[in-house]
Amino acid sequence: MSRHLTSFDTAQHHIYLEFFITTPQGIRHSVAGILDTGAPKTEFSDQFLISTGCLASPRNDHRIPPGLQTQKYAKMILPSAEICGHTFKNFEIVVSSFEASWGIDALVGLDFFRRVFISIDYSNGLLLTEPYEARLSQ
Repeated sequence: MSRHLTSFDTAQHHIYLEFFITTPQGIRHSVAGILDTGAPKTEFSDQFLISTGCLASPRNDHRIPPGLQTQKYAKMILPSAEICGHTFKNFEIVVSSFEASWGIDALVGLDFFRRVFISIDYSNGLLLTEPYEARLSQ
């Protein structure tokens, strides 16, 4: 993996990204997500995972507590996730119920930030990402 530039819209309230996952069936899906430094792990909407065939059905024994916008309830491994041009095999994610009004499929959490160096050029709407190993070898 090498350096990669990803653009984002600075007019938006969050840093929205399109990225990709590969399901256990080998099907590649586009994901609408946001970078979230407050999420310890990358979370996916259970509704999105159901639509891709990764999850059979949501767990119905939980509710989103007042004041929160997601409710984490399971973990799973995706065969592949491609975020900001970097591919991660056997990517562990958290399954969550998302507040319906969000309109996104995933939150990219700190587990991603721990794998790659990220420089945010907010004035130009660019993310520069590269693996830490590549930075250390320079």
